[in-house]
Amino acid sequence: MKFLAKEIAGLAGGKVEGNPDAAVSKLAKIEEGAPGALTFLSNPAYAQYIYTTQATIAIVNNDFVAEQSLPETLTLIRVADARQAFAKLLEAYNQFRMNKVGIDPSAVISSSAKIGANVYIGAKAVIGDHVTIGDNTKIHPNVTINDAARVGNNTIIYPGVVIYHDCVIGNNCILQSGTIIGGDGFGFQPNSENNYTKVPHIGNVIIEDHVEIGANSTIDRATLGSTIIRKGAKLDNLIQVAHNCEIGENTVIAAQTGVAGSTKIGRDCLIGGQVGIIGHLVIGNRVKIAAQSGIGSNIPDDEIVQGSPAFGIGDYKRSYVMFRKLPELADKIKELEKKAQK
Repeated sequence: MKFLAKEIAGLAGGKVEGNPDAAVSKLAKIEEGAPGALTFLSNPAYAQYIYTTQATIAIVNNDFVAEQSLPETLTLIRVADARQAFAKLLEAYNQFRMNKVGIDPSAVISSSAKIGANVYIGAKAVIGDHVTIGDNTKIHPNVTINDAARVGNNTIIYPGVVIYHDCVIGNNCILQSGTIIGGDGFGFQPNSENNYTKVPHIGNVIIEDHVEIGANSTIDRATLGSTIIRKGAKLDNLIQVAHNCEIGENTVIAAQTGVAGSTKIGRDCLIGGQVGIIGHLVIGNRVKIAAQSGIGSNIPDDEIVQGSPAFGIGDYKRSYVMFRKLPELADKIKELEKKAQK
């Protein structure tokens, strides 16, 4: 679908400088601009490309001043903040592209399920008994939503997601492909025969509003009660959250992090990639954990930690400097020992 410069300016709150009827049908980085593409310039480091780009329309800041001639085929749209305006257009474009409605004939939907208005259910999706799906929600192909699960309004569930029975997904959430919500936790009890007896997990998972969970992440159901992902939390790809954990509001967790059972993480935390957190801990609010750290004890509010086991980031950096100097220090000790012997 094509969009005109004057239409884009209206959406972005900008002013056209050039041909208001210039049309685009795709998006591109400024250094890769091609005819029919919309691009943007906000970082001065990329300013050189605007003089050679083949893009049809470029969004620029109001204070942009060309230092040489621009391509004759290029139309500018001036806005207060080019990056922010382009992000707004990306969001509008994505919503337009994803605005599917209707139920594919191959979808299997229980007669007891309650489906809201303007819902999309893709090919071979399976909706179990007594499932509730809110208005404007998009369920893509090959999604499975098991019995008595609930999904809120305006939520997007991408292909291959599995939501187990009794789990709750809030409004305006995004679950990327391959996500598993509500699988059994890792619970086994040694028995008298030196084997393991599986501990049943009869709780559920509750995901509150405005949460995004990345591809192939897993959120285990609680043994009793609920595993909870609080409002606004963002989880990257390949993350494991174990049974009975709680992730606080607006906490962000990067890829390949694992959180063991019954650990509570506060709000507004930033957790780097490949972090390992043992079970039954309490991580405070606004905590920052550097990538590849190992967390084996509680962390109070506002701490920044690094290392494995992790400790204060200032002490860690000083210790690391000393660690790198160990060969040099060892040589000095040997030299001193020789002098002492003489």
